[in-house]
Amino acid sequence: MTNHFFIFVGVNRIKTMRTSTKALIIIAVIIIADQILKVWVKTNMMLGQEYQIFGDWFIIHFTENNGMAFGLEFWGKRGKIFLTLFRIAAVIGIGWYLVNLIRHSKPTGLIVSVSLIMAGAVGNIIDSVIYGVVFNHSFHQIAEFMPEAGGYSSIFHGKVVDMLYFPVIKGYYPEWFPFNAGRQFIFFRPVFNIADSAITAGVISILVFQKRFFKHYHY
Repeated sequence: MTNHFFIFVGVNRIKTMRTSTKALIIIAVIIIADQILKVWVKTNMMLGQEYQIFGDWFIIHFTENNGMAFGLEFWGKRGKIFLTLFRIAAVIGIGWYLVNLIRHSKPTGLIVSVSLIMAGAVGNIIDSVIYGVVFNHSFHQIAEFMPEAGGYSSIFHGKVVDMLYFPVIKGYYPEWFPFNAGRQFIFFRPVFNIADSAITAGVISILVFQKRFFKHYHY
């Protein structure tokens, strides 16, 4: 009986280690890929510059934002600091949740989804925390890494770098349309980055497979 118990514990530990390794690999790969692309864009392109990768529907378009949803801003610099600190606290909470999921051998799909969300959040936090210090501005110039004159802002006031643009469908609203009649529409208009994609993929996965991930709960 004792031998069976130790075998069971050993197998669980191995499974936990394998799952935690997968989670760490996912987080590391996404953060590294996200930052490599952002640094390349920041040090090779000016704001508004773009490269067409596949025709008119996949474009690398360099833009920056303050890291707030839909480009909204509030409370000026204080709001930016508050948002960054809130995100750091959220990542700590997500990390704690992820560790508990792994310890309790929860579904691998859920662990992967939470890992994606965490990696994406960390990727954008890096921009917000240090990019204002380690880069100068990108207006009408290509930014330098660690410029002698200092960065374009202070710590916690960096801007998030976006570059992935997929204007797959372009057209015009019909004249009879109640809103924006005759005006151009583009789908998909937002410009985003790898970190944003990871967060979106993780959230969508949890929503789609929630019954499988949380089947121990009663609906």
